[in-house]
Amino acid sequence: MNITNSTFRLSPARKLWRVALAGAAALAVPVAVLVPAAPVAAQSQLGSAVEAIRGISTMKADFVQTDRQGRSVSGVMTLKRPGKIRFEYQKDVNMLIVSNGKSLTMVDYDVNQVQRWPIKDSPLGALLDPNRDIAKYGKLIPTGNSDVISVEVRDPKRPEYGVITMIFIRNASAPGGWQLTNWVALDSQNNRTTVKLRNHRYGVAVNDKSFTYRDPRQTTRRPR
Repeated sequence: MNITNSTFRLSPARKLWRVALAGAAALAVPVAVLVPAAPVAAQSQLGSAVEAIRGISTMKADFVQTDRQGRSVSGVMTLKRPGKIRFEYQKDVNMLIVSNGKSLTMVDYDVNQVQRWPIKDSPLGALLDPNRDIAKYGKLIPTGNSDVISVEVRDPKRPEYGVITMIFIRNASAPGGWQLTNWVALDSQNNRTTVKLRNHRYGVAVNDKSFTYRDPRQTTRRPR
């Protein structure tokens, strides 16, 4: 994927896409590879993380995305299970990331470009694909805090895919009692992108039209 850093305001947004795709196969690694002989307590915490994700039917949250240089963009994330997600960026970032349940698509309206990948080829599959199991394909990272769960997803045989780490904070009002607060993506070139969530709204009405987009390549096309 060719990522350009020619403009300051779009660089962090594009880096999210590049770094997110860096973990393409990380969620498809056998459990014996990623979680060898995990203690019972660790398995319990991994199970809690899975329940927290699976317990979300719909959710909206504000996000702030920051790259390794500290440059940030913000927007609203909308999630609807199974498989649908939308990252709508602030008004001066003319880009959209959306999944319709089958594929994950980046739409860059500045250059009239559309790029699409199957959900299974994105580490965001941990959030989107109901057939993926974080408890089988993730690794618990000790935090020293019983109110924080950190789950790392990586493929040791494919380091070029990078690492995705999801952070959950204990919250009784969240599904499963744990709230996904942020994730960190690190690619093989050590490019780090952090996405922080706040103002979570669960169980909100979300129309499936939210996961369509206007195709910029032909203005006469209908929304996808």
